[in-house]
Order: sequence, then C-alpha cells, then structure tokens
Amino acid sequence: MKYKTLVIGYALAVALLLFGQQHRTDTLQPSGFRAIVDLTHSINTQTPAFEASAKSPFSAKTVATIEKDQYFARSISLPEHFGTHIDAPAHFARGMWTVDQIPPERLIGSLVVLDVSAGVKKNPDYLISVEDIAAWEHANGQIPAGAVVIAHTGWDARWSFVKDFRNSDSKGVLHFPGYSLDAAKFLVEGRSIYGLGIDTLSIDYGRSTDYPVHKYVLAHSVYQLEDVANLEHVPASGSIAMVSPMKLEGGSGSPVRIFALLK
Repeated sequence: MKYKTLVIGYALAVALLLFGQQHRTDTLQPSGFRAIVDLTHSINTQTPAFEASAKSPFSAKTVATIEKDQYFARSISLPEHFGTHIDAPAHFARGMWTVDQIPPERLIGSLVVLDVSAGVKKNPDYLISVEDIAAWEHANGQIPAGAVVIAHTGWDARWSFVKDFRNSDSKGVLHFPGYSLDAAKFLVEGRSIYGLGIDTLSIDYGRSTDYPVHKYVLAHSVYQLEDVANLEHVPASGSIAMVSPMKLEGGSGSPVRIFALLK
C-alpha cells in the first residue's frame, strides 16, 4: 500500500510539473536579453495580399484529427511572398541567392527601427529619405555594418482591415509608404546592411510600377522583409533581429518568423 501511494504521489508530482511548464507566464528569456518581441503577423485567410483577389491565396485543409487519427495535421497552400515574409535576392536578380542560400550569419544582426510614422500620417505615399536616416543617426549613432533596418511607418495598425492596408484608389493604384531609392542606396552602400524591412506590403511605395528599390537592394545581396509587425514595441536601437525563414530550396522568398531580442 505504501509503495502504491508513493507511485501515485510521484506521478501526480510529475504531472503538476509538466502542467506548470506549459502554462507558466514567467517565461525565461535567453541569457542577456530582457524580452523578446515577435515581429510577425499570423497567417490566415484574412491576411492582406499585394494582388487584389476575391479569394485568399492561403488555404488550410485538415487532413487528420485527434479524435479520428490520434493526431492533428493540416495541408496548407500559400504564395512565397505572403504575410510577414522575406524576399531573397533571387526574387528580382537573376543568379543571386535563393532563400535557402542566404548565409545564416546574415539572418541575425543589430536591429535598427526607423520611425517615420509622423510623416506617414500626413502623407500615405511617404518616401523614406536619407534625411530620415540622418535624423536617426543623430539621435542613436551610426548604423552598424550588418544591421537589419526596418521602417516603422505605423501602417500595420491597418492590418486587420484589408482594404485600408492595401489602400487602393478608384484606378487600382496602391497608396502606402516605402523607401526612396536614395535612402536604399545609402543604407546598402554607405552602411553595409544585411536586411531592409518595412511594415507595409512592399519596400517600394504603393504607387511604384517598376520597383526600383527591389531591383537595387536585391541585386546587392541584401534581403528584404515586408509586412513586419509590432515595431512600436521595439526601441530604435540596442536590440537584435533574428530572421527565420522556411528553407525552401530554390525559393524566391518565404513566410518568415522575425524576433527582436531586447537587451
């Protein structure tokens, strides 16, 4: 009887320990970081897409359930450039890295958050300028080589409203902010960045028809991050970006999970 009681007590203690590990709220952070901010939107059928469509390009079909099959699984379909995603250099530049070929050391770097939301409130077609970058550096110091620079335009506040996020006019022209070519050239050539990102559908502003920033940046082996989330929770400098795309062989891009590690 005593042995049986001890076994039951031990099993109960293990169960409580496992439950506590799954439900604890005081999540331990990696050594040296005080917090982690997820810069990624969840993907579903309401996710805004660059191309207008009555039907979402994302689909998820349940292929197994716990009740029937003792496990849960789905089959999914979506474009490479959908939701929070990465553009590999091969997306616009022939012979450049595909998403699986981007060196892993380039996917981790100092995170620079360039807040241009004040200008965007006045002009949805706002172009991020060299002057915006100079203002950031005046306040925070020079952007370090190998940084991941992401523009906080405030546009992701529209994420749950597809029409507002795409913001197309009666002629189908999109209106949202992006980088000027001069700003992109300064960051790539003058600051040797690894990644360039934004919280809108595109690095190029919505009205663009020839995508000069895409062509220039990707041709210089700098990847792009689009539809980034939660930048208002990240300081302008002092944190680390971790960029984790799917390793799609030959991929032009991929959905990506991005984390900001706050020191």
